[in-house]
Amino acid sequence: MQIDQLNILALGRNPEIMLVMNRLLNAPAGWYGVTANTEEEVLAAFAKTSFHIVLLCAGVTPEEEVHLKEQLLALNPAVIVRRHYGGGSGLLNNEIKFVLDQENIQLAS
Repeated sequence: MQIDQLNILALGRNPEIMLVMNRLLNAPAGWYGVTANTEEEVLAAFAKTSFHIVLLCAGVTPEEEVHLKEQLLALNPAVIVRRHYGGGSGLLNNEIKFVLDQENIQLAS
């Protein structure tokens, strides 16, 4: 599948980290990133935008992960939900590229 813009939503409980995530997700050409600190914010953003990838970051419990993944997949069975463990911009970029390769998604140049 080829897409013109990669839409990524990230949920994390630390507002300072999520500010950095927002900057990193919006830095590459063709990427559109939105960050959220609550499940309610995730669902509101998900209702407005068709996200390809949802990243679950620091502070999201395993129980919340299961519940949220079920909700998001019910709304969009094609969404990719992954746990993100941090590690800097290079790791994030490679992590996203790996997911795209795994799912056979190509970003148009």
